[in-house]
Amino acid sequence: MSTGVTPTAPLHDGEAAYRRLVETHQWSVPERYNMAADVADHHPGDRLALIFEDHTGHRQEVNWQQVQDRSRQIAAHLHAAGVRKGDRVAVLLPQRPDTPATYLGVLRTGAILVTMSLLWADEPIRYRLADSGADVLVTEPGALHRAADFTGTVIDVDDPQIAARPPHFTTADTAADDPALIFYTSGTTGPAKGIVHAHRTLLGHNEFRHCHDLRPGDVFYGAGDWAWSMAKLMGPLRAGAAHLVYRPAAGFDPDGLLAAMARNNVTTALVNPTFLRKMRQDVPDAGTRHPQNLRVVCCSNEPLTADLIDWFCDQFGVTLLDYYGSTESYPLLGNFPGVPVKPGSMGRPLPGWDVRLLDDDGHEVPAGEPGEICLRARSNPQFPLGYWQRPEPTAEAFGGTWYHTKDQAIRDDDGYFWFLGRTDDVIKTSGYRVGPYEVEATLREHPAVADAGVVGVPDPLRGQAVKAYIELTPGHRPSDELAREIAEHARGTHSRFAYPRIVEFVDQLPRSATGKIQRAALRTRDLETTTPAPTGGTPTRKDGPR
Repeated sequence: MSTGVTPTAPLHDGEAAYRRLVETHQWSVPERYNMAADVADHHPGDRLALIFEDHTGHRQEVNWQQVQDRSRQIAAHLHAAGVRKGDRVAVLLPQRPDTPATYLGVLRTGAILVTMSLLWADEPIRYRLADSGADVLVTEPGALHRAADFTGTVIDVDDPQIAARPPHFTTADTAADDPALIFYTSGTTGPAKGIVHAHRTLLGHNEFRHCHDLRPGDVFYGAGDWAWSMAKLMGPLRAGAAHLVYRPAAGFDPDGLLAAMARNNVTTALVNPTFLRKMRQDVPDAGTRHPQNLRVVCCSNEPLTADLIDWFCDQFGVTLLDYYGSTESYPLLGNFPGVPVKPGSMGRPLPGWDVRLLDDDGHEVPAGEPGEICLRARSNPQFPLGYWQRPEPTAEAFGGTWYHTKDQAIRDDDGYFWFLGRTDDVIKTSGYRVGPYEVEATLREHPAVADAGVVGVPDPLRGQAVKAYIELTPGHRPSDELAREIAEHARGTHSRFAYPRIVEFVDQLPRSATGKIQRAALRTRDLETTTPAPTGGTPTRKDGPR
């Protein structure tokens, strides 16, 4: 099967190479294409695919024969359970040795994979299962209780019947345009929406070729949960790089991670600014303490500042390469090995990505003028099929000439893009996108909360912190204890990352004439006196006028 990859020369001759790639790039997408077959089936069985280490020193290697066999066993088990092309199969697993094989097994059947994260609380998981219409949930024994009221088929990934099956399964014949994945993205005006991507989406992830310069034999480390970005798992695996996973005892363990990266000779990585700020804070002498063999390190999810680039280069001798995108489509912009980097810039469009800055009337703005980052619709293989069972939002977001990211930027005379900010209310905290709507709805469930408005405020560690403005119900008075109780309610019932670290009690929230909370007014309110919570999570309290 054709992989759809257009051979290109590596970007080692700088500016001229970038311009040549952009001018000569052509997408090649076969009519029939299955992501799982492309990722898994061309690797020699004895090639290393995954390395797992934990804080105890336990280490496990997984080769491609094991991944291929396990994925076929899982596909056969799903098929025997009645799974067919177009069915939705949700996977709720941590980063364990057979999670990639489970994802690949679902895709082999032609079913649509719905990725789920254990970082979500029970209610968001129930919502995503119901909204996607998942027929099957694959999970592990320790997470079975998370879907106690799920009415579909629940499959324990550790069921001995799976391992007992012969590793034989004929991968479904899928079109490149057939739906393959549903990711959920947080919005500002309603519940999370499922973004539907086709099998071809992986062919559009050319950042692993052009930004990471991945090669067979590389060892790759990617920060963050696979459930939010299948690309950071599937892209390196497809390229023949081994994927390192490190499990700390709890939380973030930069010493343990850096030691594991050094032991396993990691050559390329994908990190985010929050990750780097925490590392710099906890291990300021990281390069001396844990020398690395890094060749290329990319950074994404939130703006990368010049001070982090300088610190990382001082420690490891590698210039961080920032790239930018959205959950719907990424990366639109990036920096490239061997091409000049302007610290603080998101870089320039990747080859094959038609990205422009447009004004409110849809006209391209000149260099130096702010505009919205927009992608020409249907111009590359990664463009989504739409939002799951939401035809009107799909037509609005993806049906026109341009996809609007709702991010503002400027472009300099050399074509480099510089991030300015959001045009909507989505919060970017610790590398995660947080929609205020779901957090506000969760806060309103607390008996002391009459209403809530949630915004992002500057935070030196996380980029932004989630802040909640709270109107109290009669009989409740502001206190530090109540602020902690409300924050813990959100943390326990919504998620462990999208909860307010700052709580401010107010007499009345600002509202529009139609009664909607005006988050823009909240963002401009007393930001200079807001004190983010210290790392660890106890929320600060700040009382508004009463």
